Amino acid sequence: MGRIGNTISMPVHAVPVIESIGMSNGLTSVFIEVLSISGSMLARTNREREMTIWLAQRDQSIVGIGTVGFDIDEMPWSIDTFEEEKDFVLRMIIYAIAGAGWERLSYKPREESLIPCLEQLQIMIHTFTKGDVTLDNYLEWSEIEEDDDQPTIPPGYPKCAKHEVYLSCHGCVLCNNGS
Repeated sequence: MGRIGNTISMPVHAVPVIESIGMSNGLTSVFIEVLSISGSMLARTNREREMTIWLAQRDQSIVGIGTVGFDIDEMPWSIDTFEEEKDFVLRMIIYAIAGAGWERLSYKPREESLIPCLEQLQIMIHTFTKGDVTLDNYLEWSEIEEDDDQPTIPPGYPKCAKHEVYLSCHGCVLCNNGS
């Protein structure tokens, strides 16, 4: 966990070594928002909804500016349905690159900054293998704490009435950021 700020990296042990994505705070917010939109448009299974919700939880307006970087193996991958999850995340990225749902944003993303980061994520996900999965990450993330007012995964997978994106325990990532 030696990453700095908003950096998305491959797991330390992953081969081949792939360059990390380092983003400004503003770019990180846009990156998470467009992926949350495309994931919410595409998700059909609970695992796909959970992958989208996990990304939406990287909401800087709630968890803190400059603190939402992650390693790809921290995402809530499973072993049994890994290939389906990987395929879903790749489709989510392709949809985001294509601008799907961007009209839900209150601004126009700067494509010249955003698209290369999404393309770099695509390379990372393509390279990530089932052997890189740390199953404990999913189990720990999805666990319901007894004293938890807001479960990590909201029951029934509700969506924001305004933006049609899955809500995380922090609410709607687009509403939180003023869209």
